[in-house]
Amino acid sequence: MVGATSAALGAVAWAPQPGPQAAFVNCPVFEVVYGGARGGGKTDAALGDWAIHAEAYGEHAKGLFVRRTRVALEPTIERAKAIYSRLGAVWHEQKSRFVWPNGAILYFRYLEKDSDADNYQGHDYTRVYVEELTQFRDPGPVDKLKACLRSAAGVPTGFRATCNPGGPGHTWVKARYIDAGAWKIVRETFTNPFDGTQIELSRVFIPARLSDNPLLLDNDPLYVAKLQVAGSAQLVKAWLDGDWNIIEGAFFDCWSVRNVVRPFRIPDGWPRFWSGDWGSARPFSFGLWTVVGEATDCGHVTLPRGALLRTLEWYGASKPNVGLKLPAESVGAGLVGLYPGATVGNVLDPAAFASDGGPTIAERLHQGAGRKIAFRGADNKRVAARGAMGGWDQMRSRMIGLDGQPMLACFTTCVDSIRTIPVLQHDASRAEDLDTEGEDHAADDWRYACMSRPWAPPIGGAVKKKCSLYGEEETEGSWKTA
Repeated sequence: MVGATSAALGAVAWAPQPGPQAAFVNCPVFEVVYGGARGGGKTDAALGDWAIHAEAYGEHAKGLFVRRTRVALEPTIERAKAIYSRLGAVWHEQKSRFVWPNGAILYFRYLEKDSDADNYQGHDYTRVYVEELTQFRDPGPVDKLKACLRSAAGVPTGFRATCNPGGPGHTWVKARYIDAGAWKIVRETFTNPFDGTQIELSRVFIPARLSDNPLLLDNDPLYVAKLQVAGSAQLVKAWLDGDWNIIEGAFFDCWSVRNVVRPFRIPDGWPRFWSGDWGSARPFSFGLWTVVGEATDCGHVTLPRGALLRTLEWYGASKPNVGLKLPAESVGAGLVGLYPGATVGNVLDPAAFASDGGPTIAERLHQGAGRKIAFRGADNKRVAARGAMGGWDQMRSRMIGLDGQPMLACFTTCVDSIRTIPVLQHDASRAEDLDTEGEDHAADDWRYACMSRPWAPPIGGAVKKKCSLYGEEETEGSWKTA
């Protein structure tokens, strides 16, 4: 980049590389997310975008650069010093900000807790940058920062973020930005509550690949080799291509295409039962299961006798990880409406049986269902201890199955299970457990179902584990060019 300040200093401080990086800094869309591969030049793109903005709007340019932790922010600050010092910007350590000769200011902050975002109410910025967006489990704190984007001087404001696949926020980031498609501008219309006029906000996802950053490869020709020794072939593929279907640190790394089958008619003799995880402010998850009565060819896989098959689900969410707040009676009625047939051995989140002096959630579900669905408390053991069986072990064992054939599967119509379970992460302090801050409601629901009908491979059986999300039918990432 050569602006007035950098020209005066007789140097080019920074210039975007052709392709996605240049597209990012020139994009006029309000909300731009640049993500995918490691080493794709995302941090430089965000820092360069601010430098251009600062030179264009001077004292009216006010920016906020955010990461999840202070430690993660430090390398970004060092890189910013290398670029911005050539532009005459001065780093103020005490206030953690850069100040430009023309009056532009960029603050660097971290949000260790989601509630830290509340501290920015009343602030105003013309640019907000969030690095490693998937490190935020929930979009709430990020959305609060967007509310700070305003300018009394009429400077065009914008939200910019970078991210990699994986992390606790993978699910909501993928749903909001990636699933719509790369380079596709998504527009949302809102009604102004004061005058009724229509307001449009737009967002776009720009994919990043390592090949988009030739400067890194020139300066560090061993970078790819170092990645390849640091992870599995599937994980390295995600790092290099930014494949959002292969998840770094996935708890259920044994999930594969074998665990998802196309719907077919369930024979009358196969038993049916409900499992459920209750939620109000957070989503609830209910699944209708059958026990496979005889080996069934599903095309790409055979479901053995005794396998659990999830045929239908109701996931009560208004958006990722946000519940519907429906009364239990309405949910009970809804379950009967979804499947009016007979069910036996239904299991429910044991917390739904807690009494505070009135009817329990379980009782209210039963009443709402016209007393047609009776639940018992599910076995809530998550992790095996002292020889006891754990729910996650049951899920893993059934997912893997026997001789390449799974003992646990769902129909392709169970979209929220398919969306959330494969991307769930390990608990940072307890590796054998799931991170409960993630969107784990469908996983809990599945766990209750598995614990209601425990399974173990026969002695001497050969269990073949597939530790890739898409197994042998792994999908290739497809990218458009700008």
